[in-house]
Amino acid sequence: MSLISCPECAKEVSDTAYKCQNCGVQLRKAKRGFFGKLFKWAFIVFNVVMAWWLIAGMSAATKGLEGMSSAHQAGAAVGAGVGAILIIGLWVVGDIILGLFVLFTRPKAG
Repeated sequence: MSLISCPECAKEVSDTAYKCQNCGVQLRKAKRGFFGKLFKWAFIVFNVVMAWWLIAGMSAATKGLEGMSSAHQAGAAVGAGVGAILIIGLWVVGDIILGLFVLFTRPKAG
């Protein structure tokens, strides 16, 4: 451990310190650990996959509607609506759970 000079107040502080003990200026930024990075990327990938699933599901549900009778079209619309609600519900629950993991594994200074 060596000492460096604070850029704000010029006092000597440890090179491992996140903030100057004298003036409180931030010297370096805290970094996420392995699990913090893992949960952050899992959150991002989960949201991309859920968006793709919703768009692809709605696209597949509306394919071929022109050749169907009105009863079949109504059934397809109801099924697509129920599917969309289930996907959105899963998306919200997953975001809450993964979001909490991301929040609890954020970098802590000091």
